[in-house]
Amino acid sequence: MKSGIVAVVLVVLLSITLPARASSNDETIGKDVAVALPVIAGGITVWRHDWTGLAQLAVSGIATVGTVYGLKQIVRECRPFAEPCTHNGGNWNSFPSGTSAVAFVPAQFLWQRYGWEYGLPAYAAAAYVGYSRVESKEHHWWDVVASAAISVGYNEIFTTPYRPRGFYSDLSATPDGVYASLHYRW
Repeated sequence: MKSGIVAVVLVVLLSITLPARASSNDETIGKDVAVALPVIAGGITVWRHDWTGLAQLAVSGIATVGTVYGLKQIVRECRPFAEPCTHNGGNWNSFPSGTSAVAFVPAQFLWQRYGWEYGLPAYAAAAYVGYSRVESKEHHWWDVVASAAISVGYNEIFTTPYRPRGFYSDLSATPDGVYASLHYRW
């Protein structure tokens, strides 16, 4: 029941953040979703009073975006709309996709930190962002995949599963007796 509520809340929050313009195209909506995802992920950490998670989201995001923009300066990949790129013109900043990186960081963070119930709707939104970047001919599909892989890698390094602190108790009965436990999670 709780996972269904979480999915509905994520979809509603995402819907509210998108502009209601009849003339919007996939590229514009994709950019809006890419901006909304980190805001929503940060909002979830604040709602849960998970300050460690907020710091992990920030570090993963900064590392991913920094790596992506560093690679853009090193790897000279022509954008699909600019082909054929010439040495005097064209846009050589296709690889990897910065917008997709911004979208995939919170999606992977939510999956790793809070589980698939949070991560699945966020991944659906991030996949749409990747689709919109390829469909608008701003990036090749491998630019999007590389950004997603970079975000997964940094989240693997910096993000831990959420385990709230506090006292927990358990009571269980077996044919041999009744067992009670009390423990504190740090």
